[in-house]
Amino acid sequence: MRHARDGAVTVTDTANQILLLRGRSEPPEAANPDVTWGPRALDGVSVPTRNGQRLQIGLPGPADDRAVTAVRPTLRVFPGVDTDTDLIAQTTTTGVRLITVLHGPDAPTEFRFALGLGEGLSLDAAPSGGYDVVHDRYGATVGRFHRPWACDALYRPITAAYDLDGSVLVMTVGHREADALYPVIADPFYAR
Repeated sequence: MRHARDGAVTVTDTANQILLLRGRSEPPEAANPDVTWGPRALDGVSVPTRNGQRLQIGLPGPADDRAVTAVRPTLRVFPGVDTDTDLIAQTTTTGVRLITVLHGPDAPTEFRFALGLGEGLSLDAAPSGGYDVVHDRYGATVGRFHRPWACDALYRPITAAYDLDGSVLVMTVGHREADALYPVIADPFYAR
């Protein structure tokens, strides 16, 4: 008999293999008591900034917004967040990684992460393709959404980019144009 947890572990294993092959530049999964996860994708995750404020990140989720599968305290799997799409959320020592797993060409190309910024915080586009969380009064960067990356099952790079729509960070993944072999992994990563 196959359980939902078995599918979550398989998806997680695939994503972890790709992360390992990317090398030491990827921060490892680790416990972080400052990161607070909601019970559903739409509840998202609350993460700290360097100046002690909080940032709320809403995760893409289905209309019925099923509960999360907690594989371990630092790893959550949100199956079926969209057509042919799962989301794996890892806690790191400095923030969160939101690994988006696309299982086929019917998966969307756009993923929306609603942001709740603390008072006096805003987002500025960074030259790298990421977004800095900036303290408006002092101009200091207090957090960062690093430039997203994506690759297919053969580890070939797939284009991934952010855009900002009001207070929503939009990640676009060009998997349909790339003749990708699935699954495709896209990796938004926030760190304080």
